[in-house]
Amino acid sequence: MATKKKTGYIERFLKKADKAIDEGIKRADEALEDAVEFGELAASQAKKTSVDLRKRATQEKEKIKSKGIEKINESIAVAKHVTSKAEEDLAILEKLGELRKAKVLTEKEFQEKKKKILERI
Repeated sequence: MATKKKTGYIERFLKKADKAIDEGIKRADEALEDAVEFGELAASQAKKTSVDLRKRATQEKEKIKSKGIEKINESIAVAKHVTSKAEEDLAILEKLGELRKAKVLTEKEFQEKKKKILERI
């Protein structure tokens, strides 16, 4: 009879052990499924963030490019204005020289006007 008790005890112990192992495996499977799901969510979020960052970077690039072109065009306009102004001033100097030769302007008047014009150039 003592043998039957031990046999029954061992069988119950083994059943409990099997049940614990099955529960452990079930929990491990659940944890693995959760980890896979979390990994998929993280990858999806990372992809979305990457797309958003690329889009913003492209927009920033276009803004910077546009501002750069605008500044270059402003500089060109200023340079053209300065150049045309200098050309106008030289033409005025030539006319003043002609007026001096024609005795319409005195040497002093010519030199005063010439000085003012050359200061602008």
